[in-house]
Amino acid sequence: MNSYKADLHIHSVLSPCGDLEMSPANIIAKAKEEGLQIIGLADHNSTLHCKLTKSIGQKEGIFVLCGAEVTSKEEAHCLCFFEHDAELDLFQSWLEEKIAKIELDEEKFGYQLVVDENEEIIAQPPFLLTSAIDADIDEIYDKVHSLNGLFVPAHVNRQANSLMSQLGFVPPDLRADGLEISKHVTKTDFLKKNAYLKRFQFIQSSDAHFVHLIGETFCFFHISEPSFEEIRKAFGNKDGRFIQTVE
Repeated sequence: MNSYKADLHIHSVLSPCGDLEMSPANIIAKAKEEGLQIIGLADHNSTLHCKLTKSIGQKEGIFVLCGAEVTSKEEAHCLCFFEHDAELDLFQSWLEEKIAKIELDEEKFGYQLVVDENEEIIAQPPFLLTSAIDADIDEIYDKVHSLNGLFVPAHVNRQANSLMSQLGFVPPDLRADGLEISKHVTKTDFLKKNAYLKRFQFIQSSDAHFVHLIGETFCFFHISEPSFEEIRKAFGNKDGRFIQTVE
C-alpha cells in the first residue's frame, strides 16, 4: 500500500469567491510545488473547469478528482465527485436545471470565469453559482450515487454552510461516503464530541480560494494507486485502504 498526499477541496476562478489567479494551470503548478499527488476540484455548483484541470494534472503527474461543491436547500455544502466525463456532464446538466436563476452581480460577488489552457476567457456563467440549488441533502446524495459518484458533506463542523451550522448536528442516519472536517479541529477531538460519526472516514482539505492556500491543509490516502476506485475503497475503509488526517 502507498501513501498519497491529497487536498480534495480546491476552487478555481470559476467560483465567484475564487481569486483571479486560480486558473487550472496555476492550481496544478501550486499543487505540484506543495507535493500534492491527489487534488479535488470543487467549484461552487459547477464542474466546468474539471476536464481541463484533469488534463493538465495528468501531464504533471497529479490525479484530479472531478466534481463540484454543491449547496443544498439547507444551505449546506457537499463535495460531489465523479469518475467519468459522461457522468460529470450529466451532473453538470442537472446542476444547471436546479440552480437558482439569480443573475450574477460581479461587483458584489466577483467574477465567474471559464478559461482555456492559455488562460483565455471562454465563458462566464450568468447565474450566481454560490446560490442553493433546488435539492436537499438526500436528493443530492441520490443523484450523485445514481451516477456512481462520491458524496462527502463539506467542512461539517464549520460555523457556516455546514450540516452543523444549518441543522445543528450531523444526522446519525446521514447517507454519505465520508465527511470533511475543517482545519480548525482534529479528527480525534471532533470524534470525542461526536463519537456516533466514527463509522465515517474523514478528510481535511484547504478549501483554497487563493493559490497560496492550496495544500495548506491536507490528508493522506493509503491506497495502491491514485485512481477513483482506489479512493472509493479508502472512503469505504475496504481492502486495507483508508484515509489518514493530520493530528
